[in-house]
Amino acid sequence: MSNALGQFLRRHRALTRPEQAAGRRQVPGLRRDEVARLAGLSTGYYARLEQGRQRRPSWQTVATLARALRLDEPAAAELYRLARPAVRRQRPARVERVAPEVLRLMHGWTDVPAYVLGWSQNVLARNPLAGALHSRFAHDDNMLRMIFLDPAGREFFRDWSETARAAVADLREIALKAPDERGLAELVGELAIKSPQFRRLWAERKSGETFRRTIRLSPPEVNDLRLSRAVFLIAGAPGQRLVTYQAEPGSPSADALALLATLAASDLGERGPSV
Repeated sequence: MSNALGQFLRRHRALTRPEQAAGRRQVPGLRRDEVARLAGLSTGYYARLEQGRQRRPSWQTVATLARALRLDEPAAAELYRLARPAVRRQRPARVERVAPEVLRLMHGWTDVPAYVLGWSQNVLARNPLAGALHSRFAHDDNMLRMIFLDPAGREFFRDWSETARAAVADLREIALKAPDERGLAELVGELAIKSPQFRRLWAERKSGETFRRTIRLSPPEVNDLRLSRAVFLIAGAPGQRLVTYQAEPGSPSADALALLATLAASDLGERGPSV
C-alpha cells in the first residue's frame, strides 16, 4: 500500500535543520521525537504517521506538522493534499433552512443589514440591504470564504487582520462544539489548502476574540461604514445565528447606510423580489 504521506514527512524531516530543535547538533535532519515535540504530538503517534499505520490525521495535527517542519506554502499545500484529514465520523452534511418567521423579520428591516449564518458559516439568507453590502463578492456563500478566498475581502473588511483572526477563533470554537460536522471539516480543508493566511492562523492554536462589536466595512457605492455588530442565536435552529449591523444615529455611517438602503430598494424594485 502506498505511503506517500510517510515518505513526505520523512523527506522534509531530513531537510529541517537540527538547530531548530536541538541547538548545534551536527547531524542532518531531525529525529522523529524532535518533530513530534515541535508539533505537540507523541513520538509513537508521529512514528505511526511516517510508517503509514496512522492515516487521516486531524486538520489540527496537519497544521502543527506544517509548522514544525517549517514548510513553505507549496509544501504545506502538498501536505494537506496527501493527509486528506477527515472527521472522526462521516456524518452527512446537514441541510439547513431558515425558518419563514426569521426571513420575514429580516426582510422587514429595511434600514438594518441582516443575514443568517449556519453551522459551517454558510450564509443561509440575507435581506436586501445585506445583499447590497455583499454585492462585490464572488464567493458570497460562506463568510470564511469571503474573508480568506475572495479578493474583495481585503477591501471590504477594513480591519482585515483583526476580522480574519476573530473569524478563525470563532470557527475553532464552533468546531469544538461539533467535531463530527462534515461541512466544518470540508471548509477547514478547503481554506487550509487555498489560503496561507488561514493555515497560519489555524495552526497557532491561540484563543482570541471571537466577536468584534464594532466593524468597519467598505461596501460599493457609498463611503466607508463604521457599524455595531450584533449576533443572536436562533431558538429551534441549532448552529444558526442572526447577524445584524447598525450605525450610530446621525453619524456619517448612518447617512451612508441610508443611501445604500435606497439604492438596494431601487435595485430590488427593478429586478423584483427573488424567489
